[in-house]
Amino acid sequence: MEHPKTKISWLVFLLFMLLYISCKQDKPVGKEELLLWTPYNDSSEVAANQDHEIKRMRYQLIQSKVLDKNEVFAPLYQEVSKMSGADYRALRPLILEQDIPTIQAHIASGMLTYEQLVLFYLYRIYTYELDNATTLNTVIALNENVVAEARKLDALRKRTTLGNQHPIYGMPILLKDNINAQGMTTTAGSIALEHNITGDAFVVRQLKRNGALILGKVNLSEWAYYLCEGCPVGYSAIGGQTLNPYGRRIFETGGSSSGSGTAVAANYAVAAVGTETSGSILSPSGQNSVVGLKPTIGLLSRSGIVPISSTLDTPGPMTKNVTDNAIVLSAMTGRDEADTKSVATKHVFHETVHKSSTLEGKRLGALKKLLEEDPIYKMTVEKLRSQGAVIVEVDPPSIQLKGFLSILNIDMRNDLPRYLGLYANRAQVPVRSIADLVTFNAEDSVTRIPYGQALFRGILKDTTTQEALKTNIADLEKKARTFFDAALDTYRLDAILSINNYHAGYAAVAKYPALGVPMAYQATGQPMNLTLIGKPFQEALLLEVGIAFEQATNVRKIPPEMAN
Repeated sequence: MEHPKTKISWLVFLLFMLLYISCKQDKPVGKEELLLWTPYNDSSEVAANQDHEIKRMRYQLIQSKVLDKNEVFAPLYQEVSKMSGADYRALRPLILEQDIPTIQAHIASGMLTYEQLVLFYLYRIYTYELDNATTLNTVIALNENVVAEARKLDALRKRTTLGNQHPIYGMPILLKDNINAQGMTTTAGSIALEHNITGDAFVVRQLKRNGALILGKVNLSEWAYYLCEGCPVGYSAIGGQTLNPYGRRIFETGGSSSGSGTAVAANYAVAAVGTETSGSILSPSGQNSVVGLKPTIGLLSRSGIVPISSTLDTPGPMTKNVTDNAIVLSAMTGRDEADTKSVATKHVFHETVHKSSTLEGKRLGALKKLLEEDPIYKMTVEKLRSQGAVIVEVDPPSIQLKGFLSILNIDMRNDLPRYLGLYANRAQVPVRSIADLVTFNAEDSVTRIPYGQALFRGILKDTTTQEALKTNIADLEKKARTFFDAALDTYRLDAILSINNYHAGYAAVAKYPALGVPMAYQATGQPMNLTLIGKPFQEALLLEVGIAFEQATNVRKIPPEMAN
């Protein structure tokens, strides 16, 4: 008997063929024409990675076993097909790698519309993601109404004079697929949540309230990389293996916000929202040469986001530049009564962060160990010094984060059932606990957990009591704050300088903010970020230092294979 989904897939394919035939004669787009997606045999690519020097990049599969890209891309295909190659090339200098203020200026001048902006990004997504030779396996869902929503904004501009709109107004944003969004499923990359239909998370409501357009959802490391042990970052059963645009199957994507990092690097949207528990924004930002902010716990709401840990989780903006990062951050802030750690802020970050910011007089702590071990870090520190920053070499106390995994284990065991009870319809998502998920995954391990579920099993085995957990959290926070404060307080520093996610665990349990900004590219072409770590709720200061560093170095370059 034919599976219903197979029948639907064939209907979608036939629809695509009709569109393809009707548009083929007069539509010279992209690499000449938009492609339809055809499933392919990824065995040769998998085999080619079996001798990769990074063991977890020896993939078992690349293409998702369950995602039909035709179903994802069909609803907007006709809209995107209206854009010709000439149209796209004309828009490219107005949009590609441009920051939000520049794009808004082009719209205000009449050179660009919100509809054209959306179609430009969709065009890039369709061109690269439907071609199996270039796909990053990044975009796994699209907002079917996004073009219509953009047209409404354009019509509103024609009818009225818009007032003091937030800069995010009309900007297409992608969401990590553990963030609830109306009209799209929220899967956390798991087949168990394949039909998880919800309303908007609080941060998504804030984005929409400020006028942002939600473009779609992007892949992630399944369950925010808290499922399997030693498995590839950027892999999920729903989305398959996310690939790095600076080197497909060569460089890791970072995790767990792998889709957010790769999509921003590839210019698939103005910005993306990721989430971090410990390194899940900082890692993919560094691996993909984008700006990523892990805020202080509580600055951004976590309600409506699939959790690992209510102690450590936070969403955060991932952008091509610091200016945009401040704008997206501002657009998501707000006190959420549903999140007990949520706070209100008076900061309007995009109004306090300027390109005229300078490094002159900024006091920055350079870690002696990194100065000794990493020549790029050392060279970067000297560049900061030459720009007027006061550099203090520091050697933090040696601290072990013993008990860190128990925080994740017990929090997830408690927090995930709470999320499922609040947001997941039982008829669509029958699992209610980690135990349920372990059983569900084991029923089809080849499709659902090809890399196992060792961390899930570890959650079930953890015997840490709630009292011990509370003590553990307080102890680790105190130790981690000592790690940073010994230097921050003694030398009156604005920030500690790190690399990528090297000290993300310390920042996580300290609940300190961290900002990653493109720093360099290694000889291999692999990106690296400079990471700034500061005191709680000092995001404005980190962004100020970050934009001054960005302006002084101008490091970020679009992935060479995606520059067209």
